[in-house]
Amino acid sequence: MAILFFQEDIRFQLKEKNKHKKWLREIAASEGYQIGELNYIFCSDEYLYQINVDYLNHDTYTDIITFDNSEEERSIDGDIFVSVERIQENAKKENITFDKEIHRVMSHGLLHLMGYKDKKKEDKEIMRKMEDKAISMFSM
Repeated sequence: MAILFFQEDIRFQLKEKNKHKKWLREIAASEGYQIGELNYIFCSDEYLYQINVDYLNHDTYTDIITFDNSEEERSIDGDIFVSVERIQENAKKENITFDKEIHRVMSHGLLHLMGYKDKKKEDKEIMRKMEDKAISMFSM
């Protein structure tokens, strides 16, 4: 049961790592999941863009890419790549704090690993509600 935080091609340290780990476990548990091994890799826009092109054949920038490595039902194993630059831009654009946006994105990746989708309009609405719920859990 490990949640690990890495950085690739940028300097970034997530504040309060243990608090984040506890929060992520609480999100998973609230939906009946347990985290096995979960890796968050914080990187630049260009790094994430290249992953998007190389592995998903998507020629676009994004804030997050999630790879599901889970083999057992209700157990979460995965790698979540997060563009710190994109989070900074999104936070400014949405007029919210960096911390709130990083929590939205981190929970978004975890929610994907729990089966939540975001391609259709109705799925996006559910995803946003779940992100809001997750964000509110962090401040408890």
